[in-house]
Amino acid sequence: MKVARYYAPGDIRLEQLREPDVSPGEVKIRVRACSTCGTDVKISRSGHQNMTPPQVMGHEIAGEIVSVGDGVDQGQEGWQVGDRVQVVAAIPDGTCPDCLAGHQSICPNQLSMGYQFPGGFAEYMIVPRQVLAVDGLNRIPESLSYAEASLAEPLACVLNGQELARVGEGDTVVVIGSGPIGCLHVRLARARGAATVILIDLNSERLAAAAALVRPDHTVATADQNPVAAVLELTGGRGADVVITAAASGAAQEQGLHMLARRGRLSLFGGLPKDAPNITVDANLVHYRELTLVGVNGSTPAHNKQALELIASGAVPVADLITHRLPLDQVLEGIEIVARGDAIKVTIEP
Repeated sequence: MKVARYYAPGDIRLEQLREPDVSPGEVKIRVRACSTCGTDVKISRSGHQNMTPPQVMGHEIAGEIVSVGDGVDQGQEGWQVGDRVQVVAAIPDGTCPDCLAGHQSICPNQLSMGYQFPGGFAEYMIVPRQVLAVDGLNRIPESLSYAEASLAEPLACVLNGQELARVGEGDTVVVIGSGPIGCLHVRLARARGAATVILIDLNSERLAAAAALVRPDHTVATADQNPVAAVLELTGGRGADVVITAAASGAAQEQGLHMLARRGRLSLFGGLPKDAPNITVDANLVHYRELTLVGVNGSTPAHNKQALELIASGAVPVADLITHRLPLDQVLEGIEIVARGDAIKVTIEP
């Protein structure tokens, strides 16, 4: 079978591998869609501390079950050949103190598809027993395509972020970054009852293209105006209830703090480069305005289930965010398209 396998930064190879066999406790799927993301770009450029090369990449996975291993429930409610499924990317162990406390997204023993386990840039792949043990395999509603279902994984991360930032009814929400994650944040904020959504980006062309799809109330192109001043003007000087930095930018995080209303929440959604992880925080601003800074780390299996439901119900539509569909032979081109910012979402269909 054909796969895209990571060896080292700048070295991702299209290869032919033997089709994997299913073992007891596992499920084998025919991959139908595996979407790309900014993390794939980072891995291709500089690797990842959790990668175990050589490794088949791809973690936004949807496919069809073709084989079920011994010991896997195949009863009426169990898994059957032909079932359409979505696979979680992050796999908590389910047994550590953090997991038992209900905080699976910060499991210190977390494993991931496409990192420790072969991922979805392949024609076939194994869903390991660790995924099944934490209820991380989800049936795709009949109304959804495989490509749409593959976006449940990034939406699950967005859902976790908005829960932690307490996005809710009547909020003014600022989203910094108009890539695929930023677009999902805009749509989810709407679904959670936000009254006003402001979308910000440095790239005015990308901002315009994203805004045409997700329709925020206001846009701010930072190449043309000061984003802090713009947000304060748009909110009558009050500021935003929530600012979400859906971009790997320390400057955006620092600016986001100054956009907040009293008791506002700043979501540090986008991680910073490992060689520049520090920002300057005005602690007095945080102190006197009673501000909250909150981190976000992936999602849980439960978030994935909720994300599929949100997509299927139409509360968070995603089909129009998929701007490119490419065969596996063109996965490297797809990663470059993401790197250039020429797409919202690129989905690989092996």
